[in-house]
Amino acid sequence: MPSNDYTLSDASTLTGWFKSSHSGGGQSDCLEVARGHTTVPVRDSKNASGPALLFSPGGWASFIGAVKGGRLV
Repeated sequence: MPSNDYTLSDASTLTGWFKSSHSGGGQSDCLEVARGHTTVPVRDSKNASGPALLFSPGGWASFIGAVKGGRLV
């Protein structure tokens, strides 16, 4: 998958990855987010060198608000 404005083909090129404290101890269904970048990179924790989605800070905040508010089914 080539990189574009919304994806990065190899997420391992970025630093600062972390999992939510709500992820639990298992490795299934976990996302990681990287701090310290102009966009908000998000990747599958099971595929560290796979692609990452790149959100604008406002887009990420809207997504998190929708999740917390129960507006995503």
